[in-house]
Parts: sequence; C-alpha cells; structure tokens
Amino acid sequence: MKVLVIGGGGREHALVWKIAQSPLVERVYCIPGNPGIAKLAECKNVMSILQFANLALGGLTNLIVVGPEEPLANGIVDQFESQGFRIFGPSKLATEIESSKAFSKEFMRRHGIPTADGDIFDNPEEAIAYIKKVGAPIVVKADGLAKGKGAFPCRDLQKALDAVKTIMVTKEFGDAGNRVIVEEFMEGEEASFIAFTDGKTVLPMASAQDHKPLYEYGGDIGPNTGGMGAYSPAPVVTDEVHKLIMETIMEPAIKGMAAEGRPYKGVLYAGLMIADGKPRVVEFNARFGDPETQAVLPRMKSDIVPIMQACIDGTLDKMQIEWTNNSAVCVVMASGGYPGSYEKGKVISGLEAAGAMEKVVVFHAGTARKGNDIITNGGRVLGVTALGSTVKDAIDRAYEAVAKISFEGAYFRKDIGYRVLNR
Repeated sequence: MKVLVIGGGGREHALVWKIAQSPLVERVYCIPGNPGIAKLAECKNVMSILQFANLALGGLTNLIVVGPEEPLANGIVDQFESQGFRIFGPSKLATEIESSKAFSKEFMRRHGIPTADGDIFDNPEEAIAYIKKVGAPIVVKADGLAKGKGAFPCRDLQKALDAVKTIMVTKEFGDAGNRVIVEEFMEGEEASFIAFTDGKTVLPMASAQDHKPLYEYGGDIGPNTGGMGAYSPAPVVTDEVHKLIMETIMEPAIKGMAAEGRPYKGVLYAGLMIADGKPRVVEFNARFGDPETQAVLPRMKSDIVPIMQACIDGTLDKMQIEWTNNSAVCVVMASGGYPGSYEKGKVISGLEAAGAMEKVVVFHAGTARKGNDIITNGGRVLGVTALGSTVKDAIDRAYEAVAKISFEGAYFRKDIGYRVLNR
C-alpha cells in the first residue's frame, strides 16, 4: 500500500520513520517533508494535497496520516473522507478539543473530567480585572492554536497582566488570541499521555514527559516553547496513575465526544499535571505530541499501520501494542533566539556521525537542503533520540550524539530527563 503523511516537522519524520518499517507499505509520500524525511519518503511541495492524493494514491486501500494540528482544525479529514479516502485523524468538530481551549474547558466541566478551575474571557479588561481579583500564581492561555506557545504560567501578577496584553492586545498569536482562558496554577509533575482511539476503544501508547520551557537552570524556567525534549517512559505515570488517567480522563473524553455528536477518531493527547497520584488535564491535543512522538515511537515494537487502520475501521478493540523495555530520550536542538526571532540558513554538520551511532535516530524538524548542505530552516531544528536500557543510559547516549552535531547558534537544554535522575 501507499501512505501519504502530511507535515514537515520532527513529529512527521518520526511517523514516516515508523510507517516506512511496515511490511504492508510499499511507498511513503510526504507533503511537504524535509531533508531527513526525504531519505525515507518521496517529498512533495504541492499546491493541492487533494489533487496529489488522487494522482498518487488512487485506491481506497491507501492511507493518509495528518501530523500537524492546523490542517485538522481546518477540516482536512472531513474533506478527504468525502472524497472516499482513508485518512487517520479527527474531524474538524472533534479537533475543537484542541483548537478551542474554551470549548475544551467547558467540555471537561460537562463531563466531570478533572482539570484546573478557571474562566473564559473575550474582553482584555475583564480578564485583567479577574486576574487582579484572584492574584498569582495563575495561568493565561490563548484560546486558539498557537504552535505550543500560547500558554503563560505566571508566578507573579505583572507577568499575568502582560500575558493578557500579549495575547489579546498586541495579538501575538493573531485570531487565536480573541479569547483567553485564565485558570488556576496547578502544581505537580507534568506528563504526556497519548492514545489511539476509534471513537469507542482507547488504546494507550507509552507514557512520556516533555520539557516545554526554554531554560534548565534550577529546573524548568523561561518562555514556553513547542518542546525542548522528551523522554519515555515517565515514571510519574505509575500503574495506579495510568488506571486513573484511563478511567477519569481518556475514556470519559471519548464517550463525551461521541455523546455530543463529535465522534473522535485518531490520536488523543492529554497533557497532564500529576500531584499526589492524582492526574488533571492541562490541555488536550488532537494529534501526536511533538517532541514526545520522537521518544515514544522508537520504543514501539508493533506495526503502527494496522493500528491506524483499526482506528479508521472501528476495530481497535482487536488490537494491542507491544513495547520494548528500553527507555528513550529526545533532545531538541534549536536555533539561537528561539522561541523568539532567529536566523535561518546555518549549515549543519555532524548529522551522519550522530546518525551512525547505535540506538540513535536524528529526526529533522526545521531543516532544508541548499546544494550539498543541510541548513537550519526553523526554530526547532533537530530531535536527537537515543534508546538505552535505562533513562540514564539513553540520556548519556543522546547527549553524546548531540555533541557530534553543530551549527551556528545551536541551543539545547542540557538537563532533559532530570526529573528521572533526581527521583
């Protein structure tokens, strides 16, 4: 069969890497892809994805996999399903669980899913008055999609007030900031819980933990990013916590979406805060996490393609996932200046040396090809993933690989996985 993957970041590279291993797959296409993906798939930069899919795929036995949230929020699944394609991902209505934090917050309230208390505002003055009334610490979030950068955990009042202005007045995130959610600051340890679903059955993937803030000094501090690294498994997700996540969050979410006429198929990602063994939802995402996917998929022994097909067909109850006993760590190498302004076009060296290491995969995110060189072309440039018998072993191997790669202004956190080492 032929598979088309939509997207061009590190998450999509990991998906293409995993899909290409399937004995069911004869060819993988990717739109637009990147130089790393191009080693595994035929990359296309086309005006019409639908037209290309008709030409390249043709038959109904083929598969389309959507990586990023924006095409999902714009209804790509609805469009392709109406044309008879088999496409993996939630509908536009179902994707609102990510594309509107206001909808997600109200949905969780309706279905008793544990999350932070908070309120929704479409007027900056009202949001500011509320923040002054309740005080800090507090969290301010843009309602719409903001590439993982629209949430501001604020430990002091002025930062919270500034966050409202950034989102709603200066409109740093455009229309995504037409509304804000202001909610309580949840203390605890974060974890990422990602699961396949066919709208009825929930099949969880291995747990992971992301590092969102830019800096490592004294723990996670600095501006939020799309993610500076991840590791899997996350020890904070014990068997007891896993059971609670399934029973109080994932299964009620899927049942709730179905009850509201928004049947959810694809991957559902719950970003969680866990305190005293009790999980609460920070946010839902309607797709694979990035960079968590780069840490989770290398641990997955099972073929991912039949699982995706089962999500489409409603037969996920017949599937299981087998995992390796290895741990995985992904270290993100970013452009200097990210998540603010940064320069592109810096030549990257050492990719082959790092990629030749045993149990190491270098996933491309923001890269491009210029002549014979691979150059930087985004904020998050690479995800360097390593497997190890323990998280400590995987951390050491990942940083050994990172040390082989260089480009001008390269920045990476040096403490990915520190919570495990500190346990």
